[in-house]
Amino acid sequence: FPSHDKTANGLTKAIVKWINLNGYQAERISTTGRWIDNSKIVTDVLGNRKKIGSGKYIKGSGTKGSADISSTIPININGKKIGVSVKWEVKIGKDIQSDFQKEYQKNVEKAGGYYFIVKSFDDFMNKYLELTK
Repeated sequence: FPSHDKTANGLTKAIVKWINLNGYQAERISTTGRWIDNSKIVTDVLGNRKKIGSGKYIKGSGTKGSADISSTIPININGKKIGVSVKWEVKIGKDIQSDFQKEYQKNVEKAGGYYFIVKSFDDFMNKYLELTK
């Protein structure tokens, strides 16, 4: 996995895969919208093909500032394994949290969940091991 942590996309995929392969639950969260393509290809009487029409971008329905990964991981509390909500925000290089992401983190932690910013697979593992020890 560590070789996949050079890009945010690669690191996100590696973390989700690792958590799921270890029997826990994780999923990638996407809050971006999507492009609806309403164009079509038409052929004129001379056989020339041409694209007509356009498309539009529709906003996503996710929570603004949502973390890249949402997971449920068991931690030990008084000798019992309890599944807790753990959010993972992936930041590579000079990437920093937006104000929406800071607010989201505050809300997760206020509700008793965990929120971590990770910059590499090793960083993820260190935080995961600290959480589950």
